[in-house]
Amino acid sequence: MLKATAGKTLPATIIGSLPRPSWYTENLGTKSFLDAMVISRFREQYVDALSVYLRDQEVAGLDICTDGDCRFDQDIGGQSWTSYPPHHMSGFETDHPKLARAGAGGIGFPRGHILHDYLEARVMPKIIGPVGRGEMQYAEIWKAAQRLTDRPVKFGTVTPELVAFAVGDEHYTDIRSRIMAISDAFNEELHDLADAGCPVIQMEEPQIHLLAARGIVDDVINPEFMLKVFNNTVRGLRDKTEVWCHTCWGNPSQQRMFAEVQSYKPALEILNQVDADVITFETKSSGTADLEAIGEQITDMKVGIGVIDHHTLQIESPQEVADLAREALKHVPPERLILCSDCGMGREGMSRRHASYKMVSLVLGANIVREELGLPTAECMAADPKYSLIRGA
Repeated sequence: MLKATAGKTLPATIIGSLPRPSWYTENLGTKSFLDAMVISRFREQYVDALSVYLRDQEVAGLDICTDGDCRFDQDIGGQSWTSYPPHHMSGFETDHPKLARAGAGGIGFPRGHILHDYLEARVMPKIIGPVGRGEMQYAEIWKAAQRLTDRPVKFGTVTPELVAFAVGDEHYTDIRSRIMAISDAFNEELHDLADAGCPVIQMEEPQIHLLAARGIVDDVINPEFMLKVFNNTVRGLRDKTEVWCHTCWGNPSQQRMFAEVQSYKPALEILNQVDADVITFETKSSGTADLEAIGEQITDMKVGIGVIDHHTLQIESPQEVADLAREALKHVPPERLILCSDCGMGREGMSRRHASYKMVSLVLGANIVREELGLPTAECMAADPKYSLIRGA
């Protein structure tokens, strides 16, 4: 069900995370969100950080906002993206010691590589009983952000299979059972979020394209099974809200997970079957070679095209953004095209100012193309010359 993008042509947004303010020193840890919001210092810092994230997006002129993944801790490589669910769901151990678990989709990094730290920091609880939604409290987390802005706030979450790959298991007898149990728990939690009024639920990083690109097609774990997992996780949600499927190639500490640029082409036929309203692709950092195939294979969903690189501190010019958008429009009609960042910008590698100006360039580039198409442009207060501190600018 289209809600946030209904009636909007060429809307602009970011995928999710934003860099933490230096003064945001409180961490949620293993506390439930509602328990943490009882603590005055946490609540003050959390709400202030939310306000900063949302206002930066409003000043840039984005159409759809995110909460910047404000709930996540200040950790190595943005590890909380994966660890938040197992630390707040039921069925997982709550006592120490816990073990560092690689769980990076079978990708290893040697000591001396920055992403080895990321693997060492993946300290996860193990499953010791039936998995349930526990105290994920996604609806309450979304409400805390949405009540601070009148623009739609998109809520993103890691997918169940990535959680399943990262944790130990003393309860389920096989990996498929573990994944589906977590998927069922996620579905219950996401329905609670949708029922609360969340206008966009974004599922982040289904393993369909990653398995296809790496040629993993065994009888247990394969792209077809991951399609089943995705559709089970979002089962019934599109009757209530707008569902996005976000695909990328990884960005812990703003690093590439692959030495070479990967292609979506092996997975597009299956990705076209995900039960979503919008599907996003990296096309700034990964190049535009797949755009023609994306346009041919993704036939019904709206398509989010990454026009901002989350790996680099170089700020894209508005003209670069416009050029990439024009290229995408050769293959995807404007009523089905969304402009976004390739991935999140807050996983330990970028300053707030860099992220802010990347959002500004995203909107200014979108406005160039909107004008060419005769569409309304977005107000971008950050680029309004009358607010410059330089007199006569």
